[in-house]
Amino acid sequence: MPDIGSFHPQIVHFVVALLIVGVVARIVSLFPLGSKWSFANGMAATLILLGTAAAVVAVQSGLDAHEKAESIPGVRQAVNVHEDYGEDTRNIFLVVSAIEIALLVVAGRKPGVAKGLRVLSAVVGVVGGVFLYEAGDHGGDLVYSYGAGVGVRSGDTADVRRVLVAGLYDNLQVARRAGRRDDAARFADQLQSMMPGDTSALMLRIQSMVRDRKDPHGALAALDSIAVAPNNSRLRFQKALLQAEAFDSAGMRDSARAVLTALKKDMPQLGTRIDQMLQRMH
Repeated sequence: MPDIGSFHPQIVHFVVALLIVGVVARIVSLFPLGSKWSFANGMAATLILLGTAAAVVAVQSGLDAHEKAESIPGVRQAVNVHEDYGEDTRNIFLVVSAIEIALLVVAGRKPGVAKGLRVLSAVVGVVGGVFLYEAGDHGGDLVYSYGAGVGVRSGDTADVRRVLVAGLYDNLQVARRAGRRDDAARFADQLQSMMPGDTSALMLRIQSMVRDRKDPHGALAALDSIAVAPNNSRLRFQKALLQAEAFDSAGMRDSARAVLTALKKDMPQLGTRIDQMLQRMH
């Protein structure tokens, strides 16, 4: 069988959507809601069978993808927990699918048995839904807490580089909030060295010069060297804010107010935000 690990993110979304809606439809089919809801019975069977098939494929794709993720230090246990919940979900819905197939066989011939099978399918489906939720929750942890999915889909080194950039940015913010200014400045320097041609990385480093290195004059000199195109309103706004912050940090509040006043005239739609900044300088 071909390696389908790179398709794991797409497949699991089909599993979640199909099975959740299928179980809800099966629950709805238990109530006497009138003929206009009669479609719920067939809908439930169709979605549960399709969702279970997708779950089988999802487990296989996860097994194909797990080796790269487990190679990251500290991730193995989280991967195993996610896998266990995924396999349990698949197994439970294989049982639900068997019940649905039995229901299709007896439907119309044994109404009492069919009703009992519908109830059983709904109950076991709810249990499977709990396991499905846990599998998804732990899968989210792998992506957002461990970064374990990066590089798996494409194998592109640029993807791995991006997660390092994101890690440096997040660590910069954490270090600054914790008062570790030297660490924050170091992370800002690393970001710019990794992305020397990126304006966002440069602006982060200049911001760090003001907030972490306490070098507002150096920041102002660096800002003066940045040329901004007239149609780039976002960069104009960002540069002006940093200039005002640097002037304020250097004790040059009149210059800071002048920058903000000119910015307000240039971008009146942002007047409220700029007024708030001006008030903080009084």
